Amino acid sequence: MNKKRIAILGSTGSIGTQALDVVRAFPDRFNVTVLTASNNAEQLIQQALEFKPKIVVIVNESHYLYVKTSLQGLPIEVFCGSEALEAAVELEEIDVVLNAVVGSAGLHPTVNAIRHGKDIALANKETLVVAGELVIDLVKKYGVKLLPVDSEHSAIFQCLTGEELNPIEKIYLTASGGPFRGKDRSFLENVTCEQALKHPNWSMGAKITIDSASLMNKGLEVIEAKWLFDLETDKIDVIVHPQSIIHSIVQFQDGSMKAQMGLPDMKLPIQYALTYPVRFSNSFPRFDFMNHGSLTFEKPDLDTFRNLKMAYQALREGGNRACVLNAANEVVVDAFLKNEISFLGMSDVIEETLCQVKNSTTLHIDDYIAYDSESRIVARDLILKSKK
Repeated sequence: MNKKRIAILGSTGSIGTQALDVVRAFPDRFNVTVLTASNNAEQLIQQALEFKPKIVVIVNESHYLYVKTSLQGLPIEVFCGSEALEAAVELEEIDVVLNAVVGSAGLHPTVNAIRHGKDIALANKETLVVAGELVIDLVKKYGVKLLPVDSEHSAIFQCLTGEELNPIEKIYLTASGGPFRGKDRSFLENVTCEQALKHPNWSMGAKITIDSASLMNKGLEVIEAKWLFDLETDKIDVIVHPQSIIHSIVQFQDGSMKAQMGLPDMKLPIQYALTYPVRFSNSFPRFDFMNHGSLTFEKPDLDTFRNLKMAYQALREGGNRACVLNAANEVVVDAFLKNEISFLGMSDVIEETLCQVKNSTTLHIDDYIAYDSESRIVARDLILKSKK
């Protein structure tokens, strides 16, 4: 059996490092050909020394000489910059690109990889949030596989295997509720960044953890699900499931339901995306029913956690709305992590940005990039005004 050749974009982040754990578990099945990182040069170097990829990319150009010198004498080509990140996916010796880049920066590498016939293991949900229609059209045009890595979308994908002829009545994306489940607006007015970063179930990067706390992550997943599974908005529901054991559910037209379950461990959906359609035996921890006395479910509080409500509205309005929503969110999350804006203030800025940036329904990739840029400028200006 030939080894599957993998490019891991964002290899030093939470998903990237867990993907390399999967590779370590199956050294005879995978070969890492490309590793990329934005800023973490030290960890990227250590990964390159271990896995010996053909290409390494450090996006932050100020780290280029350090990385290149550290890997000197090895058969590894070192590049820097966002253009190199996009170009790296063109390498002939790549079977699948695992895109674990954070934010809308993941869009261009995904598009370029699809155009060069690479299958995509997608952990970068913003690719579909920003330009879902364009990306899905390219997937169809070039005949590549788009394999979801998010635990919820992987769950739906797994539930739909073998059900191609059976129409979906509804899907349920499960949400843990994050660290502030059940809290009201008066409590959220004073929460700190440190509190928001304490997720009860999952170990994730800072940006996605804040998104989970505000339920924006679930809103982005709703938009991603629309494109991945070709669904109307009213067929996508969100339920809060604090235990994070049921990762998502599909309900078919006869009323029957299929759920994908397991411990909250991102290595499981990562492995499935990399080994699809085969399931490899592994030594990951197993779920024990006797250790989980009950599984509970709740409605999300859309009035307190407005981000999820705004995501649904953006999906209904279409055009550039999801692109604007995502860009504004990336700006406010960065500001919140720097203590420049309050937790509830993030939603205020996103809502006002959506009001100020006009909608457009005729979009090409350059249009998405332009609206992304405009939205970021508007959001930053709103943050500055709120501090005066």
